[in-house]
Amino acid sequence: MFRSVLMTTDAVGGVWTYALDLSRALARSGIHVTLATMGPRPSPSRYEDAKEIDIRWRDYKLEWMDDPWDDVDEASEWLLSLEREVAPEVVHLNGYSHGAIAWKAPKLVVAHSCVLSWWSAVHSESAPAAWDEYRRRVKMGIHAADYVVAPSNAMLQAIKTLYGYSSPAAVIPNGCDTALFRSVPKEPIILTAGRFWDRAKNLQALDYAAQRCEWPVYAAGEGGDFHNIKRLGTLAPTSLRDWYARASIYALPARYEPFGLSILEAALSGCALVLGDIPSLRENWSGAAAFVDPHDEGELLHQLQSLIRSPEKRAKLGQTSKARAQRFTLERMAGDYLACYAALRCRNHPATALRS
Repeated sequence: MFRSVLMTTDAVGGVWTYALDLSRALARSGIHVTLATMGPRPSPSRYEDAKEIDIRWRDYKLEWMDDPWDDVDEASEWLLSLEREVAPEVVHLNGYSHGAIAWKAPKLVVAHSCVLSWWSAVHSESAPAAWDEYRRRVKMGIHAADYVVAPSNAMLQAIKTLYGYSSPAAVIPNGCDTALFRSVPKEPIILTAGRFWDRAKNLQALDYAAQRCEWPVYAAGEGGDFHNIKRLGTLAPTSLRDWYARASIYALPARYEPFGLSILEAALSGCALVLGDIPSLRENWSGAAAFVDPHDEGELLHQLQSLIRSPEKRAKLGQTSKARAQRFTLERMAGDYLACYAALRCRNHPATALRS
């Protein structure tokens, strides 16, 4: 029986939601999670959403930020001190570089995304030499991992191609607490959500479509220099779920999206999905979404207008997306991670595993 996990995270994007949800699910199995949070301080609303979780926070730069390596090294000492304090049976890393430090417990590294694969998808070329130290550090962390996990096969294959690894690996799709999401009578609204300073989200294409679209397009999230999309700002989780429930269409014509937690949340709310035609999104949503070439703004507009003008098609696609979303439960995700933790313990401490 596991008792303790030390998990790293940040509060910048979807990894925060993933870490909180997984921590709660593991707690229901009697496992205490210490959530070591780095990067910008979580907002008050994000702290409120996590008040029952053991959160430790330091403002160390994250490995994908500008000139982060002194902070990354200082964070290593902090993380090792946390390990001495909480004595976890497993270290669960939602980043790469700290996989290479001198942990006593076996460590699992989760590949949620990476700069090199992001750069290739967004710029259609390899990342420049300025990212060589990132490349080196990430590779060291992955090669030191006892287990490598990614939320989609497309992301796992990207990691294999870019960095290689020899440890066991698994695809564990993200999951949601499906009971939190609901459908209400749908309104003539198109919704999107995310970090809009991230060019991978391709909101420029959606802004172009919004100028000509018959329905208004709303965006929930940070940043974004839009002319036609109506900005909602950063919403609390409950408010965002209300918008998912009301929206008829959820659009994310992404160039890069290793999983897409917002897509899952929209699908659980019965939204018809219009997504970028990329391997990771095809992997999870083929047959349950409309796909568009991320580089073709006209195709995006055409697909949105087609759904707007066909209520029957729109309703059927929303029902199909909701049915598909039921596969991605929090319980399934937690169970898959528990299986990985058990495999780690068997590999690293076979005598202890046999006694448990």
